[in-house]
Amino acid sequence: MRARLVPGVIAALALGALLLPGTAQAAPAPAVPVVDVRAHDSTAGTALASGYDEPGTRLHVDAGRTSAARWLEIDYQVQQAGYWCGPAATRIALSARTAAPSQGELAAQLGTTEAGTDHIGQVTAVLNARLGGGWYETKEMPDDPPTQAQRDLLWHDIVFDIDRNYPLVANIVAPPGNQPPGYPPDQTIYHYFTVFGYDAVDRTVLIADPASFGGHQIYWISFDQLATLIPPKGYSA
Repeated sequence: MRARLVPGVIAALALGALLLPGTAQAAPAPAVPVVDVRAHDSTAGTALASGYDEPGTRLHVDAGRTSAARWLEIDYQVQQAGYWCGPAATRIALSARTAAPSQGELAAQLGTTEAGTDHIGQVTAVLNARLGGGWYETKEMPDDPPTQAQRDLLWHDIVFDIDRNYPLVANIVAPPGNQPPGYPPDQTIYHYFTVFGYDAVDRTVLIADPASFGGHQIYWISFDQLATLIPPKGYSA
């Protein structure tokens, strides 16, 4: 049983703490910035957070919903190594449901090397291992452009999963001319990011991008663009 302190004892302890020489209270940890994701442009995509591009920088998004849209609470973090987009995207997805492990722990569990994370199936396995059960499945999108059936399944998975508090992790290929905001326009980028929100009216999706290309961390893009970015890779949903 925890002992109770009477008011006089509490006051004496407080005064004693103030008078003890050579003691100092630890400074509070810096607050994690909170990002508002409600306003967005359905055509070009809008960067809702920018400038927080130091490796390991964290941002917080609160869960929310409107009549047509929903997004999840996440703890975002910029990837801590150039080849850790897989671990960082997996960490963001996990943060919606549990205390997120470090990127380093996840890199080891995913088998990530300097060549990156080989396959989306590794992400699926780690998500299920960390959360228990077998919610996540690997969905392949080998056709480029995707078939209508693949597009329909992707949209269904986004809505179904996010409505049940499960973000998706997507493995993408972004060539020049078809890239999210801030990407190097003269390079083809092989990457992982997290999908954690949708708007059913605008048919847009909310992305947490651990690479922070061009200083863009969190942004909306059209569902049509997402569907063209995933082939010939896949996603965990």
